[in-house]
Amino acid sequence: MEYHKYSLSKRGKHHCPACEHKTFVLYIDNSTGNPLHSIVGKCDRADNCGHHYPPKQYFQDNNIHFDTTRNFTPYRRPAPTPQLAPSYIDIDVFKRSLQGYGDNRLVKYLCSVVGVEAANEAVHHYLIGTSKHWDGATLFWQIDCFGRVHTGKIMQYDSRTGKRVKEPVNRISWVHTVLKLSNFNLSQCLFGEHLLSGNNNPVAIVESEKTAIIASCYLPAFIWLACGGCGHLSAKLCEPLRGRNVVLFPDAGKLREWTEKAKALHAVCHVSVSSLIEEKASDEERKAGFDLADYLVRFSLPEFTGKPQSETDGTPVGTGTGKRHPSYVSDTGTLYIPTPPDRQTTYTVYPSVEAYNKRLTTPEIVSMRNVDIIGMKQVFINPDT
Repeated sequence: MEYHKYSLSKRGKHHCPACEHKTFVLYIDNSTGNPLHSIVGKCDRADNCGHHYPPKQYFQDNNIHFDTTRNFTPYRRPAPTPQLAPSYIDIDVFKRSLQGYGDNRLVKYLCSVVGVEAANEAVHHYLIGTSKHWDGATLFWQIDCFGRVHTGKIMQYDSRTGKRVKEPVNRISWVHTVLKLSNFNLSQCLFGEHLLSGNNNPVAIVESEKTAIIASCYLPAFIWLACGGCGHLSAKLCEPLRGRNVVLFPDAGKLREWTEKAKALHAVCHVSVSSLIEEKASDEERKAGFDLADYLVRFSLPEFTGKPQSETDGTPVGTGTGKRHPSYVSDTGTLYIPTPPDRQTTYTVYPSVEAYNKRLTTPEIVSMRNVDIIGMKQVFINPDT
């Protein structure tokens, strides 16, 4: 099968379905000059996005074939009746993802930033899943107010920095795409929308799912939701927020764009736009896409909330002025200490805290991949003492 009659247009760019920037170049039919489809093209942001949906994949996904006897003129098999109602993900698929947090790279990062207890609460609060599509990938489910699972966004993160993996390719996909669900009629909802039920707190909206999760730990007075991109923010998407008080927190450099979007939301909710990040970000940070989470993680959770660590994650903190490194204690009392110097690959394991303090036994070294710290208590050790 050949697809030589289609090529990337040399004129005009459109909003990319993945990154929402106006950098998407469409494939056109060379014989007519018309675009093949509004979703068939390539994003020019090769380093930051790299989304590419070629004609070949489009034809395969839509069951389109070429008649080789008629100069490659495409014809389509009779299509089933269009599915107008929104499609939803099977609840069993959703439930099976709620595990494997020991491998989940974003969860590891959350534990290092806000502590195990707060991370554990956030994981269950937002019903975060783990995907095997990529090593340690995170699954952000979109669940509406009625508990219906619209889809799930799959993303891979660096467990040390908390940044998305974009090399050698941008690690972002969707559950309905990975499962190759036929005739799937995607209708997205706000990430975290399920948290609105029975909760009248004011709402805050950010772009990134990760940012919403982190912000919920630092500023729990809000219900934190994510729209997945300014281009998705619309009155239709925000209909479940009708009558509520809503604050938008745009990323650095996006204040004007979000302010324009807010105008359309006034018909649905009482909305305001925060300029906090625009004011706090430097020129370099603005260029790098600085967001609310980047600002919040500069503070320790106890420092920001004004609560002692024991009130924040349920575990006491030793006194002293030396360095403090998070470690974890299981229900059976086993102590897991991230092994220096990188503290990213293995745990040094003692049968108890007492065994560590008195050095009663020789510790065991185990891979972090084999340990699930979610649910363990977090404690801090001072290696200098």
